[in-house]
Amino acid sequence: QENSSTYRSLIILQPPPGHSFSLESTECPPARRIRVALECLCSGEQLLEQMCFLHASSGQLPWDQDWYLLDTLCTGSCLDPNKVIRWVQMLVASAWLLLPQSHHCQLTALPSGKCCSWQLSSTSELHCRIEMDLAVQECSSG
Repeated sequence: QENSSTYRSLIILQPPPGHSFSLESTECPPARRIRVALECLCSGEQLLEQMCFLHASSGQLPWDQDWYLLDTLCTGSCLDPNKVIRWVQMLVASAWLLLPQSHHCQLTALPSGKCCSWQLSSTSELHCRIEMDLAVQECSSG
């Protein structure tokens, strides 16, 4: 349309320190899930006198509580695409309110099952659709 445009971007998600992503193949849908695994970082953490996620005792969590983020984004040991999309949409909406443009344009999250989508509308009736495709890059050992 004349007063409308669409912008798409690809965002590569990185695992937090002490974690890795790997592709999990299954015969049943969803055919490919992204497994989140813990990695030992004790050699680097010992300098800070901290324990990694793998070696922390049950009552003693590491000071860098990335586990909370993964608890928010995962179902079991795999990333949950719907949780990730809702989390990104919440972050973008919160950040949008801090921008000066938020006084002149309205940002609305759009329902989408496979990507994060927003509609940006201005008072001059210009419309812009923004889509963020989220992906992960599988870690390779070594």
